[in-house]
Amino acid sequence: MINEYREEINKIRKDKLKQFVANPLFGFIILVSALVVVQLLYMYTDDIISLTVSKAIAQTLIYAIVGMGFSILLGYAGLASLGTAGFIGLGSYIAGNMLKLIPIPLPYILTIAAVVIIGTVLGGIVGFISLRIEGMYLAIITLGLSEILLELFKTPNQFTGGASGLKSVPWVKLGMFYEMDREKMFFLILAVLFIMIVLTINIINSPTGRAMLAMKNSSSAAQAMGISILKYRLLAFILSTIYAMIGGALYVTYLRASNTSSWTLALSLNVLAAVIIGGSRSIWGVIMGTFVIFGLDLAVLKNIAFFNKYPGSSAIFSGVLIVLIVMFYPGGLIRLFTDIKIKLKVLITKWKVYRYGKDYK
Repeated sequence: MINEYREEINKIRKDKLKQFVANPLFGFIILVSALVVVQLLYMYTDDIISLTVSKAIAQTLIYAIVGMGFSILLGYAGLASLGTAGFIGLGSYIAGNMLKLIPIPLPYILTIAAVVIIGTVLGGIVGFISLRIEGMYLAIITLGLSEILLELFKTPNQFTGGASGLKSVPWVKLGMFYEMDREKMFFLILAVLFIMIVLTINIINSPTGRAMLAMKNSSSAAQAMGISILKYRLLAFILSTIYAMIGGALYVTYLRASNTSSWTLALSLNVLAAVIIGGSRSIWGVIMGTFVIFGLDLAVLKNIAFFNKYPGSSAIFSGVLIVLIVMFYPGGLIRLFTDIKIKLKVLITKWKVYRYGKDYK
């Protein structure tokens, strides 16, 4: 009787463990935990992780947040945009000024709230524009908006600092006395990344995500099913803009500076490249694509003499990757890993059949 009770308890525990492992967040918890360990190694050891690698990872995670917003816009709603860099820059200047120009240290959550409110308004405006313009023309419109923002950033003024940019942004303060330096900001970026991952998973698995996919596949069929094109286009642009501006806020609070040279068309194209290379409908794909496009460049390529001598060669590398992925794996790197996983399972199954016979369990 006792043994049967123990077996039942063990079975329940195993089922709970399987459910936990099967949870979509399990892998991301492992990823965040691993990155925490990496940062701790940088903070408390001298040779294992360098400052360059730590900064490269932090910036890559910021761009991963931006990429998740872009994946909702492109991968689910099917809408194109080349204005991402301008929105990131605007978010950085808003956050930088709230930290620098306001004499009273405000809670960082208020800074993020201001960025979200302005991002909602700006995303709504672009969403309304998208109702009359589609495809390539919509991308050109968003590119034009980004270029307008860039020129405004370059104009000499107190808000952006003109061509020289915004510098010496104060560190984020938790309360009145506890100041977060760059090492601690890494953990804040990780926390925001995890929150945005949870939010994105809930969005894409909800009726909202399914409605966006229906709109992407056929706007006429979506309307026939009662899906509001106005609502979901606005929502897609609002979400994408909010993600981008939150990324900009984290960027300026981590690097303590925001320069107009960072918010060019090249950044928008790199975000687009990261989403396409990784997989536009997968969070894992976006993270992988971001590490390939941004992390590899920041942590590895910039330390190689050839790429330092010819800075444009990194762009060529990214371009070749995009061509190869689009030609052979349109679903992105996540599709490649999925195919490899399936083939490995087939090989393992064949080996077990060969080893134990056809009747094995």
